[in-house]
Amino acid sequence: MEKSKAFLELTQEESDRVSSLDFLPPRTGVEFSFYECYALRGIRVDRLESDRVFCTFKVPPRLTDREGKLAAGAIANLIDAVGAGCVNVGGHPVNVSVDMSISFHSSAKIDDELEIIGQVLGKKGGYSGTSVIVKNKATGELIAEGRHSLFGKYASKM
Repeated sequence: MEKSKAFLELTQEESDRVSSLDFLPPRTGVEFSFYECYALRGIRVDRLESDRVFCTFKVPPRLTDREGKLAAGAIANLIDAVGAGCVNVGGHPVNVSVDMSISFHSSAKIDDELEIIGQVLGKKGGYSGTSVIVKNKATGELIAEGRHSLFGKYASKM
């Protein structure tokens, strides 16, 4: 039990790193949450197609683990956000995630630039399926790939 407790405790350096994080308040009229500022800040949409989204993301120190690698939870979050972005319809509520399956193949380090490609696999009623691939942009190495299922119910236009 003591070993587990010692492993989970933050070192002074880790505690100082978290304390030094700076989150600017949202601009007037723009609603961003702490989650969006912390987890998604820095993602850039490079290109949109009818069923695909191409993004890049530079790994920031705030999303790394103790070994300096992009945390698995941060990768899952990127897959969730890009997958949802593939099927989001403007003016409608955001779809909710039903299921995600992620295969982790490699890791990314601080300042690595990632290429994230999301693609719609299909839609049936309010149910959608997407595939998201995360690669190291410089080396082409596959970091992770995920399948993401979402559901959204839109009001009838009739």
